[in-house]
Amino acid sequence: MSGDRVAGLLSYEVLAKCEQMPDFPVVTFENGEGLADEVVTYQDLFVNGCRVARALQGAGIGKGDRFSLVMRNHPEFVYTLLAASITGAVVVPIDPRSKGSKLSYQIRDSNSKGIIYTSEFSDDVERSLAELKGVQVIGVLRKEGFRQAANGSHPSLNEILEGPEVGLPDTMNRELNTPFEVIYTSGTTGDPKGVVIKAHRMPMFTMLAQFVWQYAPDEKLYTGLSLTHGNAQSVTLIPSLALNIPSVISRKFTKSRLWDICRKHGCTTFSLLGGMMMGIYSEPKKPDDADNPVRKVLSAGTPRSIWEDFEKRFGVKIHEWYGAVEGGFAHNAPGTGPVGSFGKPIEGVMEMKVIRDDESECAPGEIGELVVGQKQGKVEVEYLGKKKASEDKTRGGVLRTGDMCHKDAEGWLFFDFRKGGGLRRQGDFILPEYVEKAIADLGCVSDVCVYGIPAESGAPGESDIVAAVVPAQGVRLDVKAIAKGLEKTLEKGSIPQFLQIVDEIPKTASEKNLDRVLRDEFSKDASNVFPF
Repeated sequence: MSGDRVAGLLSYEVLAKCEQMPDFPVVTFENGEGLADEVVTYQDLFVNGCRVARALQGAGIGKGDRFSLVMRNHPEFVYTLLAASITGAVVVPIDPRSKGSKLSYQIRDSNSKGIIYTSEFSDDVERSLAELKGVQVIGVLRKEGFRQAANGSHPSLNEILEGPEVGLPDTMNRELNTPFEVIYTSGTTGDPKGVVIKAHRMPMFTMLAQFVWQYAPDEKLYTGLSLTHGNAQSVTLIPSLALNIPSVISRKFTKSRLWDICRKHGCTTFSLLGGMMMGIYSEPKKPDDADNPVRKVLSAGTPRSIWEDFEKRFGVKIHEWYGAVEGGFAHNAPGTGPVGSFGKPIEGVMEMKVIRDDESECAPGEIGELVVGQKQGKVEVEYLGKKKASEDKTRGGVLRTGDMCHKDAEGWLFFDFRKGGGLRRQGDFILPEYVEKAIADLGCVSDVCVYGIPAESGAPGESDIVAAVVPAQGVRLDVKAIAKGLEKTLEKGSIPQFLQIVDEIPKTASEKNLDRVLRDEFSKDASNVFPF
């Protein structure tokens, strides 16, 4: 079969590694306190990927057919990705925190013919399947600590994986320019849209790892991001598999255990997104914060307010970057660009401009929408089943990111706010990250998210500011003391009008704060809301 192999296709890359180093422990799944780690070799990947591939084909799911996957970070997630690559079926990884109408929407919108899920989410999935006729259950996975599946008649993924070795199916996908995944956007401003990801993205992730991230031979990668999100796949999983770089992947992210995990496993690099950075910074300082093996943090969205303090406190270098599941890429390597910048695009590959509403380019320092063009080839975005939205996203031959940014005089790019999502108060724009840092530095919260609600004044585009906070363990928050503390570090106009005390900050699969959920739950009369 060697003559038929397609370089870059995930299935063939894993097959080649399996032949060369079958027993290499390529991925360790860290399952949390009290549960044993699971170590996966290339042999495990190949054998179990083939088993799931046969199960897909046995369920009538073949090339081009879509199926949903509702699962946290488990080895079986990767087996399923590999099975999709083998068969040419299209996997739809759904954030396992999706419930109710959001879960049903993604299964329905993707036109999934089947579904694989863990028994942990049986109740949610079963409720969705009850209203979605014709979606076949391919397999239900049970894990230690999970209850049995609600419906015992469904096929067991455990039994499929415990069965005899089946080898590669007779019919295999051999095309790179075909859909591999449909990854849904975060849905921070409305219904999520399914972005069609083609198989040729996989070798691109490997190239980034080699030439941009510059992973060293002795690297060990870590992520706690969900594998349902493009970052965990592009920065950690795919480079690990393709370059035989060991990686550690947590079942779910726990900020309080981050450094202990990295110390235990000797992780040299990890990736962060969105609200994760501030959450980690908000943890109480420890004398051994800098005593860790981590050399580099790959971050997309480091608040400039804590950038240098974070590096100094933990003894790391931040490699800042920008990317979206739809496309676009820029990076700021350690010691290269100014603090706060997400970088510049790769020279000769793409270009990024900041434009006004009339399409003219903004002057340095002027805020406008970031658009991305290709130096060669055509900018393409395919939202599944949404032709007009796809065309609008690439109107004029550029990717319209919806991110409001500015450039400095040297061309370094800075993120300011999401289009339509900036906080303006009395005519001044307020960066939530600075307010978040000021609250985090008080040492009484374990997480914070600052967002805006329509201003009581009714002024167009103006916001009143809300700080949603999670109290630190054992702390009873004193609203007056917090307000007094903020007066020392914030301008009067940046001090929030309201404090919203919550058990947790809701987040997307990419660990972006879901401020719209907090906003929906906000009421001035609620028992957990206090005016400053």
